[in-house]
Amino acid sequence: MSAPTFDDDFNLFDYFLGDRLEEGHADKVAIRFGDRAWTYADVHARSRALAQYLVHEGLRPEERVYIVLPDVPPFAWAIFATLAAGGVVAMGNPNAPADDLRYVLAYVRARVLVTTPAVAAALADRGGEFPNLRTVLVAPDAATGEDPEARVAAEHPAAVSLDAAIAEGRALDGPLPEVRRDDPAIWLFTSGSTGRAKAAMHSHRDFAFNTEVYAKRTLGYRASDVAISVPRLFFGYATGTNLWFPFAVGATVGLFSERPTAESVAAAIERYRPTIVTNVPTMIGKLLDLDEERQKRGEPGLDLSSVRFHLSAGEALPEQLLRRFTARFGADVYDGIGSAEMFHIYCSNRPGDVVPGSLGRAVEGYTLKILPEEADGAAAPELAPNEIGVLWVKGDSVAHGYFQDRDKSWKTFHGHWCRTGDLFHIDERGYLWFSGRADDLFKVGGIFVAPREVEECLLAHGCVSLAAVIPSEDLGLTKPKAVIVVRPDARERIATAEGRAALADELKAHVQGKLSKHKYPRWVVFVDDLPKNDRGKVDKKLLLERDRRGELS
Repeated sequence: MSAPTFDDDFNLFDYFLGDRLEEGHADKVAIRFGDRAWTYADVHARSRALAQYLVHEGLRPEERVYIVLPDVPPFAWAIFATLAAGGVVAMGNPNAPADDLRYVLAYVRARVLVTTPAVAAALADRGGEFPNLRTVLVAPDAATGEDPEARVAAEHPAAVSLDAAIAEGRALDGPLPEVRRDDPAIWLFTSGSTGRAKAAMHSHRDFAFNTEVYAKRTLGYRASDVAISVPRLFFGYATGTNLWFPFAVGATVGLFSERPTAESVAAAIERYRPTIVTNVPTMIGKLLDLDEERQKRGEPGLDLSSVRFHLSAGEALPEQLLRRFTARFGADVYDGIGSAEMFHIYCSNRPGDVVPGSLGRAVEGYTLKILPEEADGAAAPELAPNEIGVLWVKGDSVAHGYFQDRDKSWKTFHGHWCRTGDLFHIDERGYLWFSGRADDLFKVGGIFVAPREVEECLLAHGCVSLAAVIPSEDLGLTKPKAVIVVRPDARERIATAEGRAALADELKAHVQGKLSKHKYPRWVVFVDDLPKNDRGKVDKKLLLERDRRGELS
């Protein structure tokens, strides 16, 4: 197929939302939130009215709007309004520490903040800290099923209730700015594995390109689909799969604002009966555990029969975990890899083509290369099949660069190409296999250990639900340490010190029997859960900090 192209005059507001009205989807339900629902016409009207308000309040093209909301319907009209008004979207986690939000608010020089009353109060200006901020809009921090459009007040002196802003915008009828396909649209944040997160700057066409080649051509989103997500909407992975991709085909999005737990995700599946679930590996494991617990109590297990397919990304999906999940629930899981730098997934398993343990093949429109770590440009000779090196990716959704970081931009972006920094190999058939990030590797006895390999080995043991492997120090020498969450039916085994010691020895022997001796964990620590960052990934930085404080022993 030919690569998708877009007119010079192009706005994501029209592409994702306005075009659905022209196609006759005005009365189709676009968003469900508990028992409440909004049609495409509802979302369009609210978004356009809010865009009118933002322009009237002085938002100029390319100025940033920082959206810090839970997964509530106003998140949708805040995004679409910003795009319609020619602004640039930046998104944040409302549960993040206030200092982190303050950093981003100042870093992006936000002109508008859209958030909850509590976050607005926490971000009140401390003596000219945010000189560019002029408008603060607040929406309720509504529980699923409550009214997300209720009028609210905030302690922030400049705050206006979002519903009042929309009401005022409905009375305005001025022209909205003209927007072109390569105008700035959205800044997506890196995960910040080293230092502060940086904003990858994207234009309007980037998101439409990936939607066409990945959501439509690779996965096959349909108008009849209902989608829900474990990752929250502020994370570009979920913004795509659980807002833009469904909206691009006239499908329905089910939102829940509670913190994603196995119980809250199971409740959302029961309520909305989704056909597409955006997931992450840790939650896939937790859903299996919850299913086992329910059945052990003599209750019905989880009913996931409505799901056509699950999506997985954000961190590696171990083959053993994938096989357990599909054996129990049936529907395929399409594991893939993407990044803030490329907006979304550029390599994925797909319908009729799932290779467990791999990340599938390149999505149409993207080109992948494995180059030596020292390669300083995409023209360097490629490594042979099955040789491990750094993944480079080329595609029309590549970011322009990082805001205020030319040095990092030069290292990452090379014209049409992006150097990911992740270690992979590609086999003879073109399937991509993950080996870890270069900065995750550590040496034991002078030999590199890839934590992912040890984690996958541990997950093949019948007692292990989740595993994270980190480097730890023993008399000045680095050795692997395994942090383990056991399956529900194994919890009795770790109820005593003797039981924990016995299972730890069993897991060590399990790894020694399958991998090279230097890779087995010298310590095994059992925990109730693994810490996650705001992207749903296991937070190994926090595990390392806990280990240094002596808390993992």
